[in-house]
Amino acid sequence: MIEDLEGFLDTGLTDVEEAVRKAAAAEVMPRFRQLAAHEIDEKEGPHDLVTVADRRAEEHLTESLTALLPGSAVVGEEGVHADPSKLDALHGDAPVWIVDPVDGTRQFVHGDPGFCTLVALAHRGEVLASWTYAPALEELAVAVRGRGARLGDRVLQPGAPEPGHVLEVAMSHPDFTTDEQKRALLGLDVDGVHSRPCGSAGLEYLAIAKGEVDAVAFSWENAWDHAAGLLLVAEAGGTNRTLAGEPFRIEGGNALPFTAARDADTAERILQLLRAGAA
Repeated sequence: MIEDLEGFLDTGLTDVEEAVRKAAAAEVMPRFRQLAAHEIDEKEGPHDLVTVADRRAEEHLTESLTALLPGSAVVGEEGVHADPSKLDALHGDAPVWIVDPVDGTRQFVHGDPGFCTLVALAHRGEVLASWTYAPALEELAVAVRGRGARLGDRVLQPGAPEPGHVLEVAMSHPDFTTDEQKRALLGLDVDGVHSRPCGSAGLEYLAIAKGEVDAVAFSWENAWDHAAGLLLVAEAGGTNRTLAGEPFRIEGGNALPFTAARDADTAERILQLLRAGAA
């Protein structure tokens, strides 16, 4: 299986890119700023929305991606919501496509272009490749483990922030945090750090890889929100760590909150502040 995956990473990347673009073109963009009220539902509350575009795009990607890599499984946000047992594929031996069909659904519903489609290919807990596609912004970033990250033809490698630079940190929205997590995140309320609630997680990771954001501090661990972006940041030269100081595991069981940052020193600084807040 490993040899098959290596071969796929050599020859199949453009096919995946085409599949992602086609899904967004067919199911997402025709509904952007065109949604009817009956095409929007709540899942866990008024801040947790799902639309017909989310469901149709995930169905489209499930069909196309498994056809590209026979024997692979799909762990998608909407599929797992309907059947939580699908998460078990993250612990299996088959390659897994991790899919968020519309990351930033709230932005999508409100007509804001800050949403994206996220796809990652993983095997036995290791993310091998990822695609972050923001169709309304016409941006597509691709990362492959050990081969770097690109946004179109541009190599993504932002390096460390300048000395004395006020760190720009996107963090979990207060609506989605426990009291304990809120205390940890309050540790970021210090001089030298400008923290704000995040938008689309996928686009925040892309902003780190572009050097526009220095770090994120997130308190949830859904694989479809993080797998693509964490590889993108890592291949751009960044890193991630959980509150326990360990790399984030896409299978779950992480000490939260966790951070991803454009360099190791920034990640360590954010971790220290989170720990101080949690103490």
